[in-house]
Amino acid sequence: MTLDPGASRPRPSLTPPEFASALAQPLVAAPAAITPPSSAPAPVQIPTAASHRGRGASVWIIGILVLVLIVLVAYFLTALGPAASLIGMVLAVVPLVGVLFAVRIVDRWEPEPRGLLILAIAWGAIAAVGIALGVDLLLSMVFGPATGSREVLQTVVQAPVVEEFAKGLGVFLIFATARRAFDGPIDGIVYGALVGAGFAFTENIQYFAVSFIEGGATETTTTFFLRGILSPFAHVMFTSVTGFALGLAARRGLSTGQAIGPGLLGLAGAIALHAFWNGSAMFGDFFFLYLTLQVPLFIGFILGVVALRREESRLTRRRLGEYASAGWFTPQEVDMLATSAGRKAALAWARTLRGDRTALMKTFITDATALAATRQRAITGRDPQAAAEERDLLAKTAATRTAMFAP
Repeated sequence: MTLDPGASRPRPSLTPPEFASALAQPLVAAPAAITPPSSAPAPVQIPTAASHRGRGASVWIIGILVLVLIVLVAYFLTALGPAASLIGMVLAVVPLVGVLFAVRIVDRWEPEPRGLLILAIAWGAIAAVGIALGVDLLLSMVFGPATGSREVLQTVVQAPVVEEFAKGLGVFLIFATARRAFDGPIDGIVYGALVGAGFAFTENIQYFAVSFIEGGATETTTTFFLRGILSPFAHVMFTSVTGFALGLAARRGLSTGQAIGPGLLGLAGAIALHAFWNGSAMFGDFFFLYLTLQVPLFIGFILGVVALRREESRLTRRRLGEYASAGWFTPQEVDMLATSAGRKAALAWARTLRGDRTALMKTFITDATALAATRQRAITGRDPQAAAEERDLLAKTAATRTAMFAP
């Protein structure tokens, strides 16, 4: 149909990216021609099975998570008791909800598959915590309880290395098993942030429960303020560095093996940030360093995400503009789909239509954005199933537009 990278024809010279950027994707395949639509839009089709491959969690990962979850629940109930564990869990939900809301904003432009988002949270909350607790238990059996200089090493070296490796492993598994849903840095940041959020949730249950057991409501309130109010995004920001590096690898079309190097560089950055955070709490004036270093770092992190979102917007406009040239979209629709303001205006307009057709407009926006991402994967030669997915998305967007304008 429209994407035919295997066709026999002379290969034209490849042009550099449309806009200069260190994050721009290299062109490794010639842009495919887009077939204009027929006069009558095709009816909506059920997506082919191929379009879902490489976009979901592997069953074996889910099985491992279930087994580790059983062990973790038994550990918390035995070590902390049901009452303290329940209090810790209720308090831990508060910062988790805030973090999930923030990540949802970041992921709003081109939402990732819901199953993978849940997997990311589950990996952080279950597998990564299980790995960290397992290493702690093993070291305590070999060397005894951590005291003195060994306690310092545990906080500043062991915890950052083990925890970031365990969390980063989850992001890498998503990269390796769901490659078609891992398009670039924003995707990596989203997956890394959710893994970090899941880890922080379970870790907070333990911290809050221990505080309640040892110091009652007073100590629990202090711990909640430090972890739940001042630093709910700490683990999120650390693991996002690993995700960002793997996102760059995805953007450049690297294979799973080739992405190990960039992933390790991102992991090193995550470990460094984590070690700096723990060290500032142990050796320095925490509140002074928090205001002078951690807050600026967090602001820089936010600005970086905003810049990446703008790049996604430009990419969406460019790819959908190619479909508009072939007659699938109007120039006005491309302008609407490629900006946040345009999308808000379109949703407001859809609410004025008979029967409130906001749901249809949301579907149209989501599918058109996915279509732009699909074409980008095809152009860069990193998705052999892009042609089938493109056919599905073109049919769906055409049918949704028809339904939206139906009397």
